[in-house]
Amino acid sequence: MDTTQKPATAPILAAHEALSKSLPMGDEQDFADARRGFLGALDPAVVKDAAGRVVWDNDSYAFLTGDAPATVNPSLWRQSTLTALHGLFEVTPGIYQVRGLDLSNVSFVEGERGIIVIDPLISVETAAAALGLYRRHRGDRPVTGVIYTHSHADHFGGVRGVVSQDDLDNGRVPIVAPEGFIEHAVSENVFAGTAMARRAGYMYGAALPRGPRGQVGTGLGQTTSTGYLTVVPPTLSISTTGQEEVVDGVRMVFQMTPDSEAPAEMHVHFPEPHALCAAENATHVLHNILTIRGALVRDPHVWAGYLTEAIDLFGADLDVVFASHHWPTWGRERAVEFLALQRDLYAYLHDQTLRMLNRGMTGAEIAEAIELPPALHAAWHAHGYYGSVSHNVKAVYQRYMGWYDGNPAHLWPHPPVEAAHRYLDYMGGADAVVDKARASYAAGDLRWVAEVLDHVVFAQPEHEAARELLADTYEQLGYGAENGTWRCAYLSGAHELRHGGFGTPASPITPDVLAQLTPEQLFDALAVRVNGPRCWHEHLTLDLHLTDTGVRHRLVLRNGVLTHTAAAQNTPADAVLHMPAAALPAVATAGADPDALAGAGITVDGDQGVIGRLLASLDAPDPDFAIVTP
Repeated sequence: MDTTQKPATAPILAAHEALSKSLPMGDEQDFADARRGFLGALDPAVVKDAAGRVVWDNDSYAFLTGDAPATVNPSLWRQSTLTALHGLFEVTPGIYQVRGLDLSNVSFVEGERGIIVIDPLISVETAAAALGLYRRHRGDRPVTGVIYTHSHADHFGGVRGVVSQDDLDNGRVPIVAPEGFIEHAVSENVFAGTAMARRAGYMYGAALPRGPRGQVGTGLGQTTSTGYLTVVPPTLSISTTGQEEVVDGVRMVFQMTPDSEAPAEMHVHFPEPHALCAAENATHVLHNILTIRGALVRDPHVWAGYLTEAIDLFGADLDVVFASHHWPTWGRERAVEFLALQRDLYAYLHDQTLRMLNRGMTGAEIAEAIELPPALHAAWHAHGYYGSVSHNVKAVYQRYMGWYDGNPAHLWPHPPVEAAHRYLDYMGGADAVVDKARASYAAGDLRWVAEVLDHVVFAQPEHEAARELLADTYEQLGYGAENGTWRCAYLSGAHELRHGGFGTPASPITPDVLAQLTPEQLFDALAVRVNGPRCWHEHLTLDLHLTDTGVRHRLVLRNGVLTHTAAAQNTPADAVLHMPAAALPAVATAGADPDALAGAGITVDGDQGVIGRLLASLDAPDPDFAIVTP
């Protein structure tokens, strides 16, 4: 099997040329905005952890200069050139951003005594480096507050890089977040965290080499850092639009935007500098209604409504709008128009999808038929560098109609491997399919080649000719993609077909995250690991008595289901565990070993074997599961 990367084919070159002619490639406004207010950068722009492991390397994107090479979509190349710009920037006097040190930005708002940190990146190491860069140019000001704008990890994970435990213990640094933040922050990363993290490796191109034939960025930022992820629970919850708070002398007015880009999200208006932080609801991309790593489907209808409300609330008092990704937009007229176009973008996709589905079209059909209006097509920030019109439209369809498109032929299909064997039987066998696919590949019908060769690989995963041609096909689709995450996904698929699986480069499930789980969330996290068939006939009860709160939880395993309740029980449990609440995560790690349990502060009454039986019912998640092979 030839595992070498290939040049771009003629159909890809022709598509790039046509796209370049259709876009205002000479428009330099974004470059002026992205460079405005530059104060300094790290040199080198490399961040390492305590062990010397590189967790962020912005210098690896130094190749992003000049015109786009043949192997990168010219529109994506332009976007990546912008998002790779790194350094400390002044947004407006008193507000500063560090960009290019993680997937997201971190902002610093200067107060009377120190600084308020907005969205401290993914990793402790990158957040600390950003704070150091700020202090190098603005002085050694203490952190006097932290704001999480929403519940995604790239906006809270580095918090312990900017605040100390002593500051937290003494209440010197308030942690401000939208209502529901901690519930959504930990549940997304724990319940489906293993599968999301594996798929995120594809979405962000974590295993790909950086370069014109590899990872060039994700559209939203360059990639995700791979340092240590932490979370500190909020001490001040924002629950109402119009709620005002003053931290370190800085007055802030909040707008709640739940179930928009994140389940728990908010905007922050700073009246005195006339600045609006739009969190991640208005950025220089078409964002995701449903991210390709997997998530709950977002609501573009309320998302658009929040942007209308933001204009109504703050538009008359707005000199700059900035967000936790990309660069700001200055001037009232430009800022309001930016918010309005972003609003129109999400509203258009929502409304037109509903219009067409009510005329009987399926999600796939709508995705092929829908066109953006000229004003949105002409706006660079409305392009699908991170989300895409195609997969967002399908997400809107899914939100309202579910996975089934109404056609009975699609109600009970065979799963991929079984379907693949049948397709190959009908199509004359694997070799015949590969021969026909070569002609389609040469003609540029890459989507069809990917579809048919996927059947060959799933029926005969060791068929080298099919794997090779499918890898080449994914590579060309990646070269052609305007969307950064599509490019990463296609090239990651090609990489795994050629070189084998790369697993999950980074996990969001850290001890710091686990420590924030409520007992109920921890029990639910265990329940989704129960191997049902293995314990259909198991029946056990286990009480967990939390000695510091006095609460007693009853766990019951029966019929392959683990349930829990804190209601009073009138029957004894098979065993009772006594422990402080902080020791709960140790139940899953200490096992049934008496010494390990005692070391975690856990004592047991009753049948200690119940613990081993419960743990034996659990499957370990697989962070290395196959994606492009069966």
